[in-house]
Amino acid sequence: MQIANPIYDVVFKYLMEDSKIAKLMISSIIGENIEELSFLPQEFISDIDKQPKQKTPLRKQRDSLTVYRLDFSAKIKTPEGLKHVIIELQKAKFPTDIMRFRKYLGEQFSNKENFQKIKIGNRIRKTGLPIISIYFLGHKLDNTTSSAIKVSRQYSDLITGKPIETRESFIESLTLDSYVIQIPYLTDKRRNELEILLSVFDQRNPADKEHHILNVKEEDFPEKYRPIIRKLQKAVQDSEIKKKMELEDGIIDELEDMEREIEGLEQKVEAVVQENEHVKQENEQVKQENEHVKQKNELLQLELEKLRKLLDNRE
Repeated sequence: MQIANPIYDVVFKYLMEDSKIAKLMISSIIGENIEELSFLPQEFISDIDKQPKQKTPLRKQRDSLTVYRLDFSAKIKTPEGLKHVIIELQKAKFPTDIMRFRKYLGEQFSNKENFQKIKIGNRIRKTGLPIISIYFLGHKLDNTTSSAIKVSRQYSDLITGKPIETRESFIESLTLDSYVIQIPYLTDKRRNELEILLSVFDQRNPADKEHHILNVKEEDFPEKYRPIIRKLQKAVQDSEIKKKMELEDGIIDELEDMEREIEGLEQKVEAVVQENEHVKQENEQVKQENEHVKQKNELLQLELEKLRKLLDNRE
């Protein structure tokens, strides 16, 4: 079976805008039972199909197109009841996109709409909604080769070292759990259902030279995941999606060229900085040597003066 490559923003958007599929995908990644899932206003989504009336500078294109973002409001079923959370899902193309991740997280924490009222004792308090972040990376991290990573918070008593099982709204409002998917490290290993699900992002079986289409076997997927496969299969037939994938290719090629150019300029700047530092050190060394010579000359002058006085006294 052939499916559209979900690493492309336009395909990822097509897939995740289906609320049932988004709910299935996110539930599988975080390992939680999501009872309700709804989209939040998408003010910062990079949208490949919205073309500016005038030519947009490449730097601005990069800022808007290298990170794709979706925000959800979710209610997760827990033993204590439904837990209301914000889920921020982002997909990035370049390692340098990390600063945009920080910016978006800051926007979520500062958003006055992301709060809830809870009863603590006899008082009603306003507290921030917990945030869960999910990152799909098109690049590799520096040191970790795991394809799927969970970063979870644990409470512990610093004095006794014992874990604290209860949760505090103060802490939940200021910290978050994260999930990181490294797409380049997805392999043909299928050790659990999550790896089976994430295999739709595996880039090793393209059906065309552009990698717009991937080959998968539907029978490799449990029945509950097959709606995802069928949705991506349907995208293959959509000419508008294909057009936007080609457009995305062109823009990303330009951005990669810009990344290489910037990297080259940064290396040149670093080389100049190092050379200047070397020259500075040499000048400092020369200055110290000159100071040493000056001191020696002053000592010689003193000795010479003493000799003159001795000669004068003999006469």
